[in-house]
Amino acid sequence: MKQRGRHRRRRRGTALRAVLTGTALALTAAATLISTSQAQVTERPGALKPLTSPADTGRLRLREQLVPARTLDTLAASMGRPVGMDTVLRGADRTLREGSDCDDADRASLPVSPSPTRAYCWDPADTGATDWRPASVTTSGDAGGDGVPGAHRVLLSGWTHSTRTGPDAERGLARVAVVDADDPDRLAYRWVLLVVPVDGGRDYRGLSSRVSSMVWYQDKLLVTARRGGSAVLYVYDLDRIQRATVDGPAIGRVRGGWSADGYGYVMPAIGSYSYTAGRCSATGAPCPSALALDSGTAPATLVAAEWTSPGGERPARLWRYAFSTDPRRAGLLAANAEGRVDAVEEYRTKVTGIRGVLSYRAAGAPRTSWYVGRLPGSQDGHGGLWRQDTRGAKTAECGADATHRCWAESAGSLSYLRGTGEVWSLSDRMLFAVPLAELDRSLG
Repeated sequence: MKQRGRHRRRRRGTALRAVLTGTALALTAAATLISTSQAQVTERPGALKPLTSPADTGRLRLREQLVPARTLDTLAASMGRPVGMDTVLRGADRTLREGSDCDDADRASLPVSPSPTRAYCWDPADTGATDWRPASVTTSGDAGGDGVPGAHRVLLSGWTHSTRTGPDAERGLARVAVVDADDPDRLAYRWVLLVVPVDGGRDYRGLSSRVSSMVWYQDKLLVTARRGGSAVLYVYDLDRIQRATVDGPAIGRVRGGWSADGYGYVMPAIGSYSYTAGRCSATGAPCPSALALDSGTAPATLVAAEWTSPGGERPARLWRYAFSTDPRRAGLLAANAEGRVDAVEEYRTKVTGIRGVLSYRAAGAPRTSWYVGRLPGSQDGHGGLWRQDTRGAKTAECGADATHRCWAESAGSLSYLRGTGEVWSLSDRMLFAVPLAELDRSLG
């Protein structure tokens, strides 16, 4: 039976690659229609420039603010014992369709070069007439160890509701799809709403923030926060998922129990990080748009990229923070006694409109490579992906005019799954994977 299952997956994988290859060929042909001026939107950014002056590094300093333990305990005492990831996965009630079963419009958003080896589209109920959009992905490979916490290989995808359309109560909310990826032929998922405890744990509110990126490290989930307030990162504990007990549109404590806008589970924030220099801005601290884990450093580090307008002239910053090695602070950043967190490395890049970042140093390589996925300057069509270091930059080319716009449309964050050697990302409403080795080959 196992042997037949392997053959079935191999045949289906071959069929999927054929479909995606056909799509890529069609898109490559379409890329020849891109004008020279459009192709030049991603002029070569050159090498990364290290930044070391206190004026530069000081703007990246964070202050850690953890939710008091008594607040979390008060919430748990009222809502019931927190559940783990296994409980959420056992109740998975949605499935992702394989790429060959997705419609042409969805497949057209995938990268042209390199072509994904695995691709999936979400349940139509989540992508039809809806104001929710995915932007981020992180994998259990980021959690540490062999990438399989408990008995499962898991993907997490962060979605944000529009701030301009839809029901007023849902605007700007954030949710996470917890995806069981054990069987590549059938990915199933369940929603968890992100919330923030208030009133000493006697209530909670929905997290109103665009989750442009997230990182899962050990038992914590760090997500970007960019709508209102001074926090730039929120921290969640994956062992503190709580059940909602009332199925209704409200969020928080209601008559008869706890409601979560119709979702069965909520995950309350256990802390946040904000800049000591104040809110992010074009002239001050950077607004982070992309996060990733670099587990190849010692200790592991959180890498981040700054958001700047695609096609603009203002360069962006790339930087990293070290994770704590204190077992009592698993998954948190390395903070001093005053709760201060300093960046341990910073660069400037000429790439703009960054939506994905990855830092990786291959065995025996003389330097670390930074991969940055960007939106097109026109805000339409395919974006680009660059590999940069302190010596230079490379990218894929496609089409007769060798355009650099070969990456995904509406590109999302990047996450490296060490157990399989794949880089996972999103393109609008599709989830896909590309082997890192193939990605490097396409970048030259």
